[in-house]
Amino acid sequence: MTTNVIIMGAAGKDFHVFNTCYRNKPEYKVIAFTATQIPDIDDRKYPAQLAGKLYPKGIPIFPESRLVKLIKDFSVKEVVFAYSDVSYKYIDGHRKAVEAAGAEFKLAEVERTMLPSSKPVIAICAVRTGAGKSPVTRKVAAIVKQLKKRVGVVRHPMPYGDLVKQEVQKFTSLADMKKQHCTIEEMEEYEPHINNGFAVYAGVDYEKILRRVEKENDIILWDGGNNDTPFFKPILHITVADPHRPGHEADYYPGSVNFKMADVILINKVDSADSKNVGIVLKNAKKLNPKAKVIQAKCNIIVDNPNAIKGKRVLAVEDGPTVTHGEMGFGAAFLAAKKYGAKEIVKPEKFAVGTIKKSYEKYPLTKDVLPAVGYGKTQMKDLEKTINNCDCDLVLMGTPVDLGRLLKINKPVIRVGYEIEEIGKPDLKDVILSKLS
Repeated sequence: MTTNVIIMGAAGKDFHVFNTCYRNKPEYKVIAFTATQIPDIDDRKYPAQLAGKLYPKGIPIFPESRLVKLIKDFSVKEVVFAYSDVSYKYIDGHRKAVEAAGAEFKLAEVERTMLPSSKPVIAICAVRTGAGKSPVTRKVAAIVKQLKKRVGVVRHPMPYGDLVKQEVQKFTSLADMKKQHCTIEEMEEYEPHINNGFAVYAGVDYEKILRRVEKENDIILWDGGNNDTPFFKPILHITVADPHRPGHEADYYPGSVNFKMADVILINKVDSADSKNVGIVLKNAKKLNPKAKVIQAKCNIIVDNPNAIKGKRVLAVEDGPTVTHGEMGFGAAFLAAKKYGAKEIVKPEKFAVGTIKKSYEKYPLTKDVLPAVGYGKTQMKDLEKTINNCDCDLVLMGTPVDLGRLLKINKPVIRVGYEIEEIGKPDLKDVILSKLS
C-alpha cells in the first residue's frame, strides 16, 4: 500500500524533509507541497530533476489555503508540517483541521533530517526570528577562523527562484549574489559573511551541499534560519534566546526544540531587556535543558555617526522577518533612534505602497518601523517607493545588507549594526575551543 502525503512548507524545510524522508521511497507518494509565509512561492512545482525517479512530472506546490480540499480530493493519509517560527497554538489549529479532514498530522522528524557530516559542524540556531542569531554566527565564525582552518558557512534555505538552478549554491562575492538573483532576505544573511571573508553555501539539496562543503572546508558552520533546527548533525549546538519575548523558548516551534537540544543557550540582549524577563528565560533553561551551558550577552548597537541622529525625524528600517512573522515590532534602527536622541520616529505606514502596504495589514505590530521585506523585484521597488515617500529627515537602516547599494534613496542614510558581547564566563570562545581542540 502506498501512503499519500502532503508536506506543508514555506520553500525551505519542506524540500529538505522531502529529500531526506520521502524521496525515492515507493511506500509514499507525495501528492503536493503547500506553501505559505513567503509571497509568490505557490503555484509552481518541485521539479522532476530534484524530485527523483518516482516523480517524472515533479510535485505541484499549492497555496496552503487549499490544504483541506487536497486532503479530500487525493485521499491523503499523512500531512507533515515542515516550516518554522510559529506558535504551538498555531500548529494545534492546523492539526485539528487536518484530522477533521481525515488525515494524520505530523511534525517533521528532527533526527531524520539532520545529515551526518565527516567534518565538525557547529550549529547556531534560535528560539525566534530576530533573537540575534546573525551576530552570534559572525562571532563564532571569527573565533573559528583564528584556528587557521578553512571555514564554510552553510545557510538555511531560501530558494524562492528557479529551484533547479538553486540546487547547490556558493557565494564568495557580492557579484555572486547579483548573478544568482538573490532577494533582500538572502543578501541580508549572506553579505555579512562574504564581507568577513567566508564562503556561503545554500540551495535546495542539502546532502549535495554538504558533500561540497566537506570537500572545500575543515569546519562547517550551520547558520540556521528563523528558528529552525539544524540540517546537519552538530558537534556543538548553540541556541540564541531572546528575553524581549520571554516564554517563547517554550511556546514556539521548532525554537523550543532547539532550546531543549542545545549544548549552549545564549541569552542575548540582556542589556536592553527587563531583568524579570531575563529571569524567565533563565528559569526555563534550567527547567527544559538543565545540562546546557548558559551564556548571557549584550547586543551592542553600532552607528558610525550617532550625533547625526540627535534632533532628527527618522525612519527606522528593520530586518523584515524579525519584525513581521518574528513579531518583534522593532529592531536595531528603532533602538538606535531612541538611544541617540531622535526627535521623532516617523510612523511609515501611511507612506506605504503596494506590497509594503499589504504587509502592514498582515503584520500590524510593525506600525512603528518599516520592515525591509524584499522577496522579489516588486517588493524591492515598493520598498524603495515607500522610503522615498516618507516625510523624514534621515533613514536609519537596521538591516544586515546595505540597502543603499540596492535602492535609490532620496534621503540621507545611516546604517545601524549590532554585535554581541558576552558577559562573564564561559564565553563562546571557551565552549568552541573545548569542542575543537
